[in-house]
Amino acid sequence: QVKVIESGGGLVQAGESLRLSCAASSSILDANVVGWHRQAPGKQRELVAYITGAGFTNYADAVKGRFTISRDTVEHTVNLQMNSLKPEDTGVYYCLLSPDHWGQGTQVTVSS
Repeated sequence: QVKVIESGGGLVQAGESLRLSCAASSSILDANVVGWHRQAPGKQRELVAYITGAGFTNYADAVKGRFTISRDTVEHTVNLQMNSLKPEDTGVYYCLLSPDHWGQGTQVTVSS
């Protein structure tokens, strides 16, 4: 069974940055689609960004220009660099390794 682990969440002020990292217990992380999702309190989980095995990336409109998803094939991780954070970015961030391997999530809190 593949285990997915997120790290890097925390509490920051608006305008600051955080870097989330997603690691898996299998090297399939390097070749598969990996997405970052988030769930704010009282809201549905939503896709933030994803990266394909070939390196194609896509972002939600709310984070374009502020977030960058990337793959580190040496460390076997997929990272989400989040800059210019806003209070509305607050939520639990989950990593999804296709097709259906979810991590437990990491909390991101942005204070105003």
